[in-house]
Amino acid sequence: MRLLVLFALCLTTPAMADTVLAARTIRAQSLIMPQDLVVKQIDVVGAIVDPSKVIGQEARVALYAGRPIRPGDVGPPAVVERNQIISLIYEQSGISITTEGRSLGRAGPGEFVRVMNLSSRLTVSGQVLPDGRVIVSN
Repeated sequence: MRLLVLFALCLTTPAMADTVLAARTIRAQSLIMPQDLVVKQIDVVGAIVDPSKVIGQEARVALYAGRPIRPGDVGPPAVVERNQIISLIYEQSGISITTEGRSLGRAGPGEFVRVMNLSSRLTVSGQVLPDGRVIVSN
């Protein structure tokens, strides 16, 4: 019986895996470089295990030295800054309307951001394109 309990305990011990940690404190909105990271063999549920998924990304929150980096902590570098004047595009059924808008937040390509249309003063949400324009769909 003791042998069975010992065997069961051996099966439930967690396997060690590589985990990406911050090598130093990284401020929010900073671009993450290879020297900012360290990989250690510890098992942290939900932490990033591949450093290539973090390098070149932007820190969304402060990352503290020795702490694991999670997917929500990083994202693509922002191409739209808060209060920036941007092109706001609406396309439907072959018709395209372009106007100016003021960004109400920061966002990177593929992310959604709220924008105030400067002509109508209405606030809409749209997806940021790689060139910094924002496309709005219904």
